[in-house]
Amino acid sequence: MNAHDHARGQASAYLAQLKDLIRIPSISTDPERKGDIRRAAEWLADDLRRIGFERVEIKPTAGHPVVYAEWLGAGEAAPTVLVYGHYDVQPAEIEAGWTSDPFEPVVRDGKIYARGAADDKGQVFAQVKAAESLLAAGGAPVNLKFLIEGEEEIGSPHLGAWVRANRDLLKADACVISDTSILAIDQPSICYALRGLAYMEVEVFGPKQDLHSGGFGGIVHNPAQALAEMIAQLHHLDGSVAVPGFYDDVLPLSDDERAELMKSAAPEDYWREMTGVPAFWGEAAYALHERIGARPTLEINGMVSGFYGAGSKTVLPARALAKISCRLVANQQPRRIFEQVRDHIARITPPTVRSEVRLIAEGVPARTDLHSRPMQAAIAAYEKGWGKRPLFERGGGTLPVMADIQRELNMPVVLMGFGLRTDGAHGPDEHFHVEMFHKGISTAIHFLELMGT
Repeated sequence: MNAHDHARGQASAYLAQLKDLIRIPSISTDPERKGDIRRAAEWLADDLRRIGFERVEIKPTAGHPVVYAEWLGAGEAAPTVLVYGHYDVQPAEIEAGWTSDPFEPVVRDGKIYARGAADDKGQVFAQVKAAESLLAAGGAPVNLKFLIEGEEEIGSPHLGAWVRANRDLLKADACVISDTSILAIDQPSICYALRGLAYMEVEVFGPKQDLHSGGFGGIVHNPAQALAEMIAQLHHLDGSVAVPGFYDDVLPLSDDERAELMKSAAPEDYWREMTGVPAFWGEAAYALHERIGARPTLEINGMVSGFYGAGSKTVLPARALAKISCRLVANQQPRRIFEQVRDHIARITPPTVRSEVRLIAEGVPARTDLHSRPMQAAIAAYEKGWGKRPLFERGGGTLPVMADIQRELNMPVVLMGFGLRTDGAHGPDEHFHVEMFHKGISTAIHFLELMGT
């Protein structure tokens, strides 16, 4: 019996095990769930030991622990594959719009509904079950290492330092991450690039305290008004970012890359339905999918000032605050972008108020060479698992661990997602197609087999 036969024979058992893992409410943002975080880590460690991994440890970090496991039975001459995933999940309460208990998985219409079903327990568990199937069938053709963390949903604040301190332990020839989506249930795709992030807040200070708008309005520049005027100067009318130097380090898309990305581009009607906006906005010289994945952006994530409760309060506020995120593409550096935005804000701040800009979070852009051996193995694996060649995408989001692993471990990282954009990750009624779970296991087996040939 080969690994694929074993996986098919264990399909029901694998799904039941996934449900057991999902039932653990490992919410990393909630301090009261620290025990559940530990329970999820121990559950995974026990499962990895049971299926035959030779070394399994729950490793402490400065925050929640990571689960590390290795099987080196393929020998020193064989390549080693590192699999990354996360066992923590977003908060979820049935009152937030769930049809059923978010931590009691239910299968409806071929989908398993529960928090973490798609992000990321279902996807990383497909990798675990692929490893189990190979070991049960006599062994894997590659050495295997698993790194499963418990803080991805809070930005992996401690993982980079842990990876840096454990370079020798994590040494491998390639890393695979299953924490993304594909285009459609019948059309696989590979996201080969993710944007970086520079997240900051801008605070504008006016009078020393809130004032009466009738007694002081007209002589004191309202910080909310000043902030609005400043934010209006962060973009040109054509939608491009007005910060000097913002685009200096952006690498242009080649004609071949633009043509390849066009194959996976969703039609405008798709984006119109997804967003509900009456018209699109942004750099008109670039297609919608290029603006999302291949161009940097500056977005206002929130603004607050003064009184916004029920009723009225005629206040002239003392302060105003805006949160800003810059999504960055390959070759851009978060600190440099932050400094450019900070300096621009300083230049456009009126003399009637004072401003401060603070960097809150950062992440480096990441990209994988489409011609690398692991990428070619992933392409072939999807062809075998789905019966169709995958298309290619550039993602608009940020996954700091991808850049951390590339930088600290100097290895190619391949994103092999098994989810869909419509899975509702982070929202109510998150779900994962059962078919995608089983196809994911099969595709992961193919990938490891191809890496070993």
